[in-house]
Amino acid sequence: MLQVGIVGLPNVGKSTLFKTLTKKQVPCENFPFCTIEPNVGIVEVPDERLQALTKVSKSQKVITAAIQFVDIAGLVAGAHKGEGLGNKFLANIREVDMIAHVVRAFKDPNVHHVSGDVNPMRDVEIIELELAMADLDTVEKRLNNLHGKMKTGKTKEIEEEDSALQKIIAALKSGKPTKEVELTDEEKLAIKSLELLTLKPVLYIINVDETTAADPDWKSPLSGDRLALPLSVKIESEIMEMPADEQAVFLESLGLKQSGLDRMIIKCYELLDLITFLTSGEKESRAWTIKKGTKAPQAAGVIHTDFEKAFICAEILDWQDFVELGEAGAREAGKLRVEGKNYVMRDGDVCNFKVGV
Repeated sequence: MLQVGIVGLPNVGKSTLFKTLTKKQVPCENFPFCTIEPNVGIVEVPDERLQALTKVSKSQKVITAAIQFVDIAGLVAGAHKGEGLGNKFLANIREVDMIAHVVRAFKDPNVHHVSGDVNPMRDVEIIELELAMADLDTVEKRLNNLHGKMKTGKTKEIEEEDSALQKIIAALKSGKPTKEVELTDEEKLAIKSLELLTLKPVLYIINVDETTAADPDWKSPLSGDRLALPLSVKIESEIMEMPADEQAVFLESLGLKQSGLDRMIIKCYELLDLITFLTSGEKESRAWTIKKGTKAPQAAGVIHTDFEKAFICAEILDWQDFVELGEAGAREAGKLRVEGKNYVMRDGDVCNFKVGV
């Protein structure tokens, strides 16, 4: 399951955001082999398409796509040296697929800022420096070990890794994250096991006040190409305490179609280049997560590994045709397509996979 690590300096709203997210937690039994720990929450990815399919099929059960959010504690300046809970922080964050970096942009004299004043760009740079220094330490240690291996002989794999590590060290020392380093496919494979922190996608959650959260002309306080999303953690927490019908009315009064929380979840999903295909029937309607560019046999394998091996073809309907005409009606109208092994899945495909015995 996709894992997103929530990070940030003290008193930026990180833990409140996590607690608010876990109020959207989906039933654990829908996801086998998942143990919910105190700092982990499995949250549904909002998808109106799935709800529409469920009504058409009169499904007994609905299973959404989901993201696992991890509240990562202990980050302060000097974390890479073990300050605060630095070592625990770094160990946890290496395991996630992407980072949601919470940055404080609201002013409140009753909420102390660890640096004395509110300065989003400074705070971002503190954490980015910690990640970069931790990566630099990891890469230099790996390079020393690699040079020891070189004494007994070089292989193509060792040379690929050495090349990648040298490039990464040069970038980190010049203030650039690993994700900005141009690596060949072979070099990327060589350093994959390092789980470098500055290689992970980052979504910056700018924790703003209520007025700013509803500003359609909001501009990010962060420089560069950092992807930022304004969100009032305080307001989102209050929204989650409301009944569902009141939530919709409140959001409409603010001129919003979705809560900031839902926009954040969807943005995380998009940032990792993920799409959803759907299955629907009387027993169950379900959303399945795959990488953009996945072909039909591999998509079938997400449902069951044997399906990929025994794949014959895929019957595909656009979700809108399914909702408007029903499965039988869409078939009669010629909307159903039969696709083979080279079909590249599209977001919103409703699928029925044909497999051998």
